[in-house]
Amino acid sequence: MCSSHESSFQPAHFLLLVGVPVASALLLVQCLRWHCPRWQLRACWKLDSQEEPVSDPTPLPENESPSQCPLATLPEMAAFYQELHTPTQGQTIVRRLMHKLLVFSAREVDHRGGCLILQDTGISLLIPPGAVAVGRQERVSLILVWDLSDAPSLSRAQALVSPVVACGPHGASFLKPCTLTFKHCAQQPSHARTYSSNTNLLNAKAWQPLGQPGDHASLDECRIHLSHFSLYTCVLEAPVGHEARKWLQLAVFCSPLAPGQSHLQLRVYFLNNTPCALQWALTNEQPHGGRLRGPCQLFDFTGARGDQRLKLKYISEGWENVDESSCQLVPHLHIWHGKCPFRSFCFRRKAANENEDCSALTNEIIVTMHTFQDGLETKYMEILRFQASEEESWAVPPPISQPPSCNRLPPELFEQLQMLLEPNSITGNDWRRLASHLGLCGMKIRFMSCQRSPAAAALELFEEQNGSLQELHSLMTLMERLDCASVIQNYLSRTHGGGSPALVVRGGAWENQGLELELDEKL
Repeated sequence: MCSSHESSFQPAHFLLLVGVPVASALLLVQCLRWHCPRWQLRACWKLDSQEEPVSDPTPLPENESPSQCPLATLPEMAAFYQELHTPTQGQTIVRRLMHKLLVFSAREVDHRGGCLILQDTGISLLIPPGAVAVGRQERVSLILVWDLSDAPSLSRAQALVSPVVACGPHGASFLKPCTLTFKHCAQQPSHARTYSSNTNLLNAKAWQPLGQPGDHASLDECRIHLSHFSLYTCVLEAPVGHEARKWLQLAVFCSPLAPGQSHLQLRVYFLNNTPCALQWALTNEQPHGGRLRGPCQLFDFTGARGDQRLKLKYISEGWENVDESSCQLVPHLHIWHGKCPFRSFCFRRKAANENEDCSALTNEIIVTMHTFQDGLETKYMEILRFQASEEESWAVPPPISQPPSCNRLPPELFEQLQMLLEPNSITGNDWRRLASHLGLCGMKIRFMSCQRSPAAAALELFEEQNGSLQELHSLMTLMERLDCASVIQNYLSRTHGGGSPALVVRGGAWENQGLELELDEKL
């Protein structure tokens, strides 16, 4: 039997034996929390995951993984911004700066205002008259960012439907709002929501929504009135209970097929249906000698379905598939989040038998492919391409750094003319006649017909040729489109009292004999 003296020490012994280890464990956990931030723990847990990080169904995650790019020194940053803001004399420049692939243009503007356009991308920045004080000159730049790490971090419900565009210098403000315009590929404009990151181009991005979905989106374009310059993009956010969908363009590339060539690789890009996405693919193919084969094809891509499949269905006689499989898969989120993925097939010429005519196997290959989303096998898109040794010059759009500069039609006038020229006319004096007058041949007009709005594409081509409103008025009169000519005349009457210079046509190019008014001055 234990004494009362011994039993009185039992609680103290118990506390020493149990309390000290528990306290030590709690202290160790607290130290780990101090020295291992929560974002690092999350990153460690996801090292083995092959899928993209998926956030909660909030507009955008509050915390993004930190960029692993090397830190830039102050002289490097100064040289970076100086090059971006140096006037480019109307040229659109494609260059890799500070590990970022950028497309940019810069110029000086005064009280008369001005316009910057990134060639073949559908991106423009309008500085209205009076935005800069009289007697001052400001340098402005317009930048397309082809670095995917600068795009917002998206959830599974969100889709990237536009490029990331920066207006510089960051934080610049003007006496009047400037207008930034770029394309989007959302099927429902009311689901397209613009975002802004009020940060420098080299800093970590902090994306925040600008208003509600649909506030800045029209059929295929975002138009934002800027109080100051920063970074901008557009994200597809469908309301609960609505299916989110966007338009893709399928672009097929391969090198020219030369006689005697034994192998050929065909690459199919799954791109957002925006001009800048196609320009990225063209730029990506240049080092490999890849050429665009035929018009891009539209594809209805939905966020509620599975991965994308690309299946080889037919190869012309004399060729065989080198790859082990005739079906390739593209992860859904790679397309949904706008990463511009592509898949390729490699074909090899079969050895000819003694009785076969080798010449028939040296100049062409015909390939048929089907592409569809998992669960929609019966609603496939057929891709039929013909590849020959001859160079199809129509299939190669001009390099992005050509022509030097272009004007831009006033937005309200552009929309009116687009609406009038869009419907196909029995007599053919619609957008097709306009494209023909601008120098396009039949195959190029067919290429333009695959665009979402051929009339808008034709008007943008007119802008790229530096046409004035008086020239467009005379062109519409020549086309016997008096309705379009009247719309232009009414606009000129409101802004300039109806005066217009005389015009003549020489060698297919329009030339002013009187006063030449550029759009920058008219606006």
